[in-house]
Amino acid sequence: MALVTDKVRWGLLSTAWINVAMVGPMQRSGRSRLAAVASRGLEKAEAYAAANRIPRAYGSYQELVEDPEIDAIYNPLPNTLHAEWTIRAARAGKHVMCEKPLVTTLEDLQAVEAAARENGVTIFEAFSFLHHPQIQTIKRIMAEGRLGDVELVTCWDAFCLPPEDRGNIRLQPELAGGGLWDVGVYPNAFAIALADGTPPSEVWAQQTVGPTGVDLTLIAQMRFPKGMVAQISCGMQSPPRRGAQIIGTRGMLTVMDHLSGADWPGDPPKEGRLTFTGTDRSQETIRIPAVDSYEAEVKAMEACILDGAPPVVSLDLSRALLQSVLALYQSARTGKTVALS
Repeated sequence: MALVTDKVRWGLLSTAWINVAMVGPMQRSGRSRLAAVASRGLEKAEAYAAANRIPRAYGSYQELVEDPEIDAIYNPLPNTLHAEWTIRAARAGKHVMCEKPLVTTLEDLQAVEAAARENGVTIFEAFSFLHHPQIQTIKRIMAEGRLGDVELVTCWDAFCLPPEDRGNIRLQPELAGGGLWDVGVYPNAFAIALADGTPPSEVWAQQTVGPTGVDLTLIAQMRFPKGMVAQISCGMQSPPRRGAQIIGTRGMLTVMDHLSGADWPGDPPKEGRLTFTGTDRSQETIRIPAVDSYEAEVKAMEACILDGAPPVVSLDLSRALLQSVLALYQSARTGKTVALS
């Protein structure tokens, strides 16, 4: 689809709270324009548009998808609606940045891949931290051999969801709720990114299931084809915590925050910090400039559409991430190690 302007014209598919992270970057960028927002009712969409200085508002998602003056859609709908509306947008000739998880089944991923291919559009999963310079710095340190042979990656991501908040979308199994789908996908993606996008060869996981039927905590071990092992944990019933360690035969890298962005979406970005510890116990602090990872996502889509660049998070990478999550859930349900073909 050819643009008729030199800016990417964005539409927000709903008034979801995570939009707070995207509105500013879309409005600040010289190569983007936030043009429209949609909700399931016009009144809500118009109020949101007025509060956020968005020119147009629609009372249905389909109206936004069909708008010929929209080039790209940001899809932050509930997990179980990601595939449907990403495909609808693609068939209308729209590029799509879809919140994680892009899909929750391999069948849906195949349909998304086909929609992107058949309609000549870019679709990518919105893992903002994979667009941040911190992950590239970590991969460069590994490639330089400073850590030696990387044997173990540990990564954790958790927060506390009030138990009385039973109506929260994260606790609803019919909407693909659960700790792994919500925050566990980050440690999973972190490990797979360090394995150059290769999914693990086998996984083992255990989970704690809450009264609504979703996983409140999940702890897992993942073995990769080249010998690296990742131990990840996630949850929705513990004090907030994020971080990672990468341990090799020559050194260890401690990552203060693997997501490397703000404390909360919409907050100002903060400086990242890595600590390298050598086998002689020497230490070096490596500082990462404060970069808005959500703004980096917006710029990545601009590069795809305006410059023909490949997406940072390819659909092949999304396939590896999905295969891993599905295997982790299978292992947690059965109590058995699951091999990925």
